[in-house]
Amino acid sequence: MVPRARRSRIADAGAAFTSNWRNPNLRRAQLSFLGAWTAEWAFTVGLGVVAYDHGGALALGLVGLLRMVPSALLAPLLSPFADRGRRERVLVVVSTLRGLATAVAALMVALSGPIFVVYALAVLSTIAATLFRPAHSALLPTLCRTGHELASANVVRGLLDSVATLVGPLVAAALLAFTDVAVVFAVAAGASFWAALLLVRVRYDAPPRVSAAPRPNLVREAVEGLRAVAHRPDLMLILVLAAAQSLTRGALTVFSVVVAIELLGIGDPGVGALMAAVGVGAVGGSLAASLLVGTSRLGAWFALGVALWGLPIALIGVFPQHAAALVLLAFVGVGNALIDVAGFTLIARLAPDDVLARVFGVLESLVAVSIGLGAILASAAIALFGIQGALIAIGAVCPLAALAAWRRLRRLDQSVGALDEEVDLLQEVPMFQPLPLPAIEQLARGLESVSVPAGGTVFRQGEVGDRYFVIESGEADVVGDGSVVTVLGRGRGSARSRCCVARHGRRASSPARR
Repeated sequence: MVPRARRSRIADAGAAFTSNWRNPNLRRAQLSFLGAWTAEWAFTVGLGVVAYDHGGALALGLVGLLRMVPSALLAPLLSPFADRGRRERVLVVVSTLRGLATAVAALMVALSGPIFVVYALAVLSTIAATLFRPAHSALLPTLCRTGHELASANVVRGLLDSVATLVGPLVAAALLAFTDVAVVFAVAAGASFWAALLLVRVRYDAPPRVSAAPRPNLVREAVEGLRAVAHRPDLMLILVLAAAQSLTRGALTVFSVVVAIELLGIGDPGVGALMAAVGVGAVGGSLAASLLVGTSRLGAWFALGVALWGLPIALIGVFPQHAAALVLLAFVGVGNALIDVAGFTLIARLAPDDVLARVFGVLESLVAVSIGLGAILASAAIALFGIQGALIAIGAVCPLAALAAWRRLRRLDQSVGALDEEVDLLQEVPMFQPLPLPAIEQLARGLESVSVPAGGTVFRQGEVGDRYFVIESGEADVVGDGSVVTVLGRGRGSARSRCCVARHGRRASSPARR
């Protein structure tokens, strides 16, 4: 017999996937993400082989840094476009640019063109990829109605990210075994174009936003995203831990090539095999993470995900065997799945919707910088400590960071749980039910709790209607002209127009008038 609690979790996990599939907008947005990130992983493997063939481990690190620095500088400046207009249109443009850049890179490799042109096209593709995730992450809450549905969407996207982490390197490995890098780049270009076509058909009603100025001031708008992070310590903590994970990810782009070719001696196809091991673990981790839908411990799971990004890499330095490396890298994939579900859900819950794409742009900027630094740091560490020493040193970063942040992340779980209770209350009010999640969360953050004893008066007829009261527990009589008009219970509300008298001890929550 399966315990009832476990059956409930399994049912919630199944509902997470079916709800995304039944919603045509979510389905198209999620499949677009799959195409975009499959292209990114296949392209990364192919580019790593090109760089290593032309300059060894140092070239690998320099190319990694070269790809990420422009992205880090431009991501905060470009992400305001996703807050100013239709976010799916931004994604269409981004995916098309990535497809074109990758296709031209394939042509350059096939014709043995100048290697610096291939690197320049890789930079352009990476800049576009850096803008994709902020716009996509900001689009998902708009397509959802509840925090549970948003968590479900991030679970599904995390699984698709994991599938891309597996399929992209596997496709690259198979193509490298029988063809060459030019074919890998061509397939990646096709996946990017497919992602753009899917997004053309997305239709939704966007929540109202402040009218944008006719002449955009991208610097000022980017600074607003930075301020949103700076004024929210919990949000900043999530981004700092994501930067630590990304530094390790950048190092892994170097380690995967050097470990495969020099330490394990399994050649170019082995590079794809090692990265595919990350994908295998990520798929399994995503399926397990689907059981976290509705959990109140996302902060704790996020910390575990960060730790798993580093510890297995350090252990490869201790146990440098082929089989051990594959198993340990699979655990890195599990950590990646946990970060996708917990981290992106927490950021979407903590940041205001009107600057959400910019906050994700700040995240992508940190990620880009950290990946670039991680790549060059790995190359330098290999030169200083050797391959195994570098694996141990860089692999220790994430576990130590997660341990230092553990207590604050657990407190964050408690605050998000309290917000969920307020959102649940407001969603019981009929006139609030059509609101998308970002709008109702904004109301929930403005709630003020008022306790009224049995028989007490909440407000009197004729008072200024500057509040709307929602009953959290108990009941209240609504009195008009001396007689009871109706009785209100939990999830029912009233503005100050008649007299409202408590029948039982209860609380009335009042969101400030908007």
